[in-house]
Amino acid sequence: MRWGLCSAGLIATDFCNALQCLNPSEHKITAVVSKSLEKAKNFAEKFKIPNVYDSYEEFAKDPNIDLVYVSAINFYHHPLSILMLNNGKPVLCEQTCANNTQQTEEMIELAKSKKLFFMEGMWTKFFPVYKAIREIIDSGTIGKIRHLDATMFYKIMLSNGAVPEASLHRSGLIDIGVYLIWLANFIFKQKPETITATGVVTDIGVDQSANLILTYKDGAKASLSYDRTVTKKSDAYIYGTQGKIYIHSPFWSTTKIEINGEEREFPLHKSDADYNYPNSAGLAYEAEAVRQCFEKGELECPAHTHSDTLSLITIIDEARRQLKENHQKKLGGTESQ
Repeated sequence: MRWGLCSAGLIATDFCNALQCLNPSEHKITAVVSKSLEKAKNFAEKFKIPNVYDSYEEFAKDPNIDLVYVSAINFYHHPLSILMLNNGKPVLCEQTCANNTQQTEEMIELAKSKKLFFMEGMWTKFFPVYKAIREIIDSGTIGKIRHLDATMFYKIMLSNGAVPEASLHRSGLIDIGVYLIWLANFIFKQKPETITATGVVTDIGVDQSANLILTYKDGAKASLSYDRTVTKKSDAYIYGTQGKIYIHSPFWSTTKIEINGEEREFPLHKSDADYNYPNSAGLAYEAEAVRQCFEKGELECPAHTHSDTLSLITIIDEARRQLKENHQKKLGGTESQ
C-alpha cells in the first residue's frame, strides 16, 4: 500500500519509523505534504520519500497515493480529510478526527457516499496488550466489571508559533481526554446512561483539565481525569467483582498490565528508531490493520468502526458542553459579586 503523509510533524515521524518495522513490500511512503516546503523536503530526504508538496490540493491529486494519513494538529483534521476524500483518497485520520459531532458525521457520510475507506486513528486499540485485556474481561477472570479509574496527565504546548490561533483553541478533551473516553467505551462496550463533567476552563473557553463520571445502566461507573498542564503518571485500574486489572503508565500506549497482582508484558515490534512519543512503535499495528482493510476493500475497520468514532465525539461534545456551561455560571457569579 502506498501511503501519503499529510503532515511532516512529530507523529508523522513516529509513523514512518513504525512502518519500518513492517514488510517493506507491503508498506511504502510515496508522498509527503507540509505548508513548509523546506520541512517537507527535509522529511522526505530522511525517509527517502519520492514526492514532496507544499500544496495540499496538489498532494490530494497525486495518483501514486493509495491512502492518506492525516496527522496535522486536530484543528485541521476535518478540512484536510474532507479535501482528501473529495479527491478520491481513502483516509486514516489521527484522533480525534474532528472537533465536534457535526464535523465527524460529515466526514463519515462523505466517505460512505464516495465508497472510500475512512478511519479515525485510535492506535491504542491495536496494541497487543489491549487484545489481551479484551480476552481477560470476556473470559470472566476478574468477574463483572464495576468500575474504571483512569487518569491522563500530559502537558500540551498550547502554541508552537506557526499556528498560534489553532493551538490556543485546542480542547483538552480533544487532545488527550479522548483516550480516557475510548478506554471506558472499550471496557464497558456500551454507551453511558449519564455523563457528568467538572473541571477548569480557560478565559477563552477551552477546557484544560477535568474529571468525568460516566455511569452505566447496571450501575457500573468510570471515573476519568485529565490535565494537559502537567505530565505525570497516567494509568488505569479496572475493577471487577472477582479481581482487577492494572494498566501501567502510559495506559494509551502501554506494554504492561497486572491481573490480580500477576504482571504480564506484551513487547512491541523491535525498533532502533528514536521516537517522539512513548511506545510509538505500536503505530505499526494500526498501519497493518488499515492495510488489511484496504486489501479486502472494506470501507471501515471492524476494530474501530464509524460508530465507535461517533460514540467518542458525542460523549466529548456533552462533556465539553457541561464544562463550558459551568464556566459561564462561575463567570456570572463573579460578575454579580
